[in-house]
Amino acid sequence: MFMRIVDAISEFTGKLSAWCLFAIGFFITFEIVMRYVFNAPTIWVDEISRILQIWVVYLAAAYVLKHREMVTIELILSDPNSLLRRIAETISVAVMYVFTGAAVYYGFELWLKETLAGHTTDTYLAPPKWFTHAPVWVGCGLLMLQGVCHLIRVWTGQLPEDNILDGKH
Repeated sequence: MFMRIVDAISEFTGKLSAWCLFAIGFFITFEIVMRYVFNAPTIWVDEISRILQIWVVYLAAAYVLKHREMVTIELILSDPNSLLRRIAETISVAVMYVFTGAAVYYGFELWLKETLAGHTTDTYLAPPKWFTHAPVWVGCGLLMLQGVCHLIRVWTGQLPEDNILDGKH
């Protein structure tokens, strides 16, 4: 049940990230038309696009891990069921936890401070800073949860076979 919920959230946030990238492309195209065709640039496209890009990076990470699309070198450890491969996968997730754990802890601390203080960015639109700080700890927290699911799959033999050497991956 836990794994299905985490997988569903990761799947949703990955697809949401893809749609955000589509929206960013649309916004930038809109800005180009407004600026160079109508000589009427917008004040919001740049900032909204940057904020969405921050969310995309952090929300997509769990989706990427779920689909095993992180950068890996599988030439030596090609058998996902070997003990050495399982240990290597565990070590890689543990290293990931060091960084994501720090990001969740300090990111949440900064987010909470900015939220309680009611700070906004120093830009024309002045969105609340909690909105720009939240993706760090939210995305890294989701990545940590997906890491737990990944480790469960590694140690229970639920990882799909790697077809990288066959050219099917």
